[in-house]
Amino acid sequence: MKLPFAGRLLAVAMLAAASLTLSVAHADTAQKPKVGLVMKSLANEFFVTMQDGGKAYQKAHSADFDLVSNGIKNETDTAGQIDIINQMIIAKVDALVIAPADSKALVSAIKKARDRGIVVVNIDNQLDPEVLKSKGIEVPFVGPNNRKGAREVGDYLAKQLKPGDEVGIIEGVSTTTNAQMRTAGFKDAMDAAGMKIVSTQSGDWEIDGGNKKAAAMLSEYPNLKALLAGNDNMAVGAVSAIRAAGKAGKVQVVGYDNIDAIKPMLEDGRVLATADQAAAEQAVYGIQTALKLLKNEPVENLKDGVIDTPVELITKK
Repeated sequence: MKLPFAGRLLAVAMLAAASLTLSVAHADTAQKPKVGLVMKSLANEFFVTMQDGGKAYQKAHSADFDLVSNGIKNETDTAGQIDIINQMIIAKVDALVIAPADSKALVSAIKKARDRGIVVVNIDNQLDPEVLKSKGIEVPFVGPNNRKGAREVGDYLAKQLKPGDEVGIIEGVSTTTNAQMRTAGFKDAMDAAGMKIVSTQSGDWEIDGGNKKAAAMLSEYPNLKALLAGNDNMAVGAVSAIRAAGKAGKVQVVGYDNIDAIKPMLEDGRVLATADQAAAEQAVYGIQTALKLLKNEPVENLKDGVIDTPVELITKK
């Protein structure tokens, strides 16, 4: 049936209005950025907390951006993290916020993202500045001063020891900047207090790795008085090794991260101290920085490519 002229005119007007509504809705969707959050091992409570912080922030600001997140299953799976970055590129994220499992091996994948116009922000473990420079890219780092935090933990431990006491350091993955910086901070404190560092070995950030390295040190150095672990997972492993060696209460342990699993050990003295580096907030700071860069807005507190985030000494309450 053919509509009268007035009816045809009304139909055209309604179609035009619908088309305009769809166009506006599409424009709003296009303007809403998608942020990819790439975590290290989600078997580590610290990174679960970090990821949860990012998700909670997105939920509270769902009108401002979308979030996709993923992480690897163990601390040394750099290939897995590279795969995640490639997946994020295929998913056409506008920004990547990444806690890299390795400070050097991830740079090529990150350059690939940058070459496709993706904003990248580095959190937790700083990418190697020289490798970034060799690839011709700059990536801002949002995270704590790991050396300073470890120095504070080490200084607190030193007050419980005597000059000349033997200590061991269990560090994280040796190719990561944060592991290197925490080891340096522990060494700064022990050297300043006159302690004797008899061994530094990598426990790969894992409970089992910390347990094995602690057991080996306790066997080789029977006069060992303390173990400084680069994260709380390895500190938990060290506590188990000390108990198995029959030296509970005779060897001090310190960690780093302040995960929930370490808190009862702080209270009963199995662990002397740790450092809280605000896991959930780190993800939020990284996301906030990425969103500002996407909008070409100024980023506050960015100095020499770094935004320092809080780190706090934690001891028994």
